[in-house]
Order: sequence, then structure tokens, then C-alpha cells
Amino acid sequence: MKLIKYLSHSGEPRIGQLDGDRVVPLDLSRSSFQTLADILEADDPEQAARSLLDAGRETPASDVGLLAPIDRQEVWAAGVTYQRSQAARMEESAAAASCYDRVYSSPRPELFFKANPHRVAGPGQPLRIRADSAWNVPEPEITLVLNSRLQLVGFTVGNDMSSRDIEGENPLYLPQAKVYNACCGLGPCITLAGAMPPLDAVHIRLVIRRAGEVVFAGTTSVAKMARSFEDLIQWLGRDNSFPNGAFLLTGTGIVPERDFTLQPGDLVAVSIDGIGTLTNPIVQGEVGT
Repeated sequence: MKLIKYLSHSGEPRIGQLDGDRVVPLDLSRSSFQTLADILEADDPEQAARSLLDAGRETPASDVGLLAPIDRQEVWAAGVTYQRSQAARMEESAAAASCYDRVYSSPRPELFFKANPHRVAGPGQPLRIRADSAWNVPEPEITLVLNSRLQLVGFTVGNDMSSRDIEGENPLYLPQAKVYNACCGLGPCITLAGAMPPLDAVHIRLVIRRAGEVVFAGTTSVAKMARSFEDLIQWLGRDNSFPNGAFLLTGTGIVPERDFTLQPGDLVAVSIDGIGTLTNPIVQGEVGT
């Protein structure tokens, strides 16, 4: 089952099931659930969602505006979980190369805070490159959807935008390279865990278009990850709590070459088997410009 947040014709945010090319709304009016996050907290999220389906009010998916499938959750990310990412981080900074080399094989992963909800862009919404950065890339990542008990209840597509020149200048600048307005894309839906295909067969694809032409494309697979989802989750939960649940981006295995940087107007599409495609235009500058 795929769950979405979307805008109704009256402009109100709603929750629905994405079923092929149609959306079946969920009627929360007579339930104890108020948000998508509440449904993810249920003992059986799929059963809870099915009990709320209002099949008589289904609508074509093309008629609704999708929103990022996030409510109050924090967004975290893992780094250097693929060999390609290890190599790219070592290219960024000779001074930090040994750090990235060690963390790839260390028992403790690199985990960092990525975004709170107001810094997240949904399908079709702009993602931002920093005004003070000259080397920016998207990072396509399968993203774990966790409830407050840190149970893996679903998956979504994530785009962990990164300013490589800022991080490369000094690894201590990582928060500035990673955390800013519109720095993270999530969507287009949450595929509940039981509906995903076998994870070792799931592929992740990135396509970047500029003026309608493909300027970069790459593919990797979840099977190439050096760490398991279970390992990342248990490290995230060490001495930490998430009363509203969390999203955990799991690292990227697709990194453009050193001479590539995003430009305003680019269109970034990240596709993951079993979930769908998250597409975002790229903008630059201060918020509101």
C-alpha cells in the first residue's frame, strides 16, 4: 500500500492511498487518527489505513497536488554507506580523506540531522542550492520511515542536497553543506514495508535535465550498500528518542563527477523501485527570491 499527503480541491491537506493512477481518500473524521504520522504509529498501519478508505470519493491522481509525506517527524541521514560515496568524499578534501575512509568500514556509521519539516520539499516543489556555494549535487537515497518506536514501517524517496565545496573545505562545515531551507526532498508517497519488493532487487535511479536535455544519469542498487537498514536504525536510536517518528536517508551510491554542479532551472528526478519518482526543480538564492 502507498500512502500520500495531497491537497484537496478546497486546498486542505488530505491523506489518501495512491493506487495506480487514482487516489482513494482516507476518511479520518470518525477515527482516532488525525495525521499520516498517526496512521504510521498504529500497530498495523496498513490495516488502519484500509479501514479508513473512502472508495466512493476516489479521484484521478493527475488531479491532486502531492505534498511531502511528512508531519512532525525529524529527518536524519547517513553518509558514506556506498563505496561510490566514500570515493567522492575523499575527492572533496585531502585533509579529511582518512576520516571518510575510516567511517566507511567503522562499526559506527556517520549519522547527522538533515531537516525538520519546514525545510523539506515535496513532489514538484523547488529544492534549493545555497547562494554561497559553487559545487552542488543531489543525493538520491532510499529513505526509511520510522515510527516513534523506531520500527521500520515504510519507505520513501529522498534527495539529500549537498554543497560539496563547503563540506570539502572543512568537514566541520557539514551542517552548513547539508542543512538549509529546501535542502531535502521527500516523496512522492510512503510505501508501507509489506508492499516493497525484495530490497536486494531495488534499484535507485537519478536523472538530471537541463533545458530539457539529460545532463546526468546514474543508477545504483540497495544491494550495494555497505550497511544494513537494521544497523543504521539501531545506531540512530542509541541514546536518542523520536516521539514523532523519523525519516532516515540511508546514503547515496550515485555521485556526479567533479566537473558537474547543479544550476538553477535544472530538473532532478529520483526513482526507486516499489515507491515511484520524486521530481523537483532547482532554484538558488535566498528564500522568497
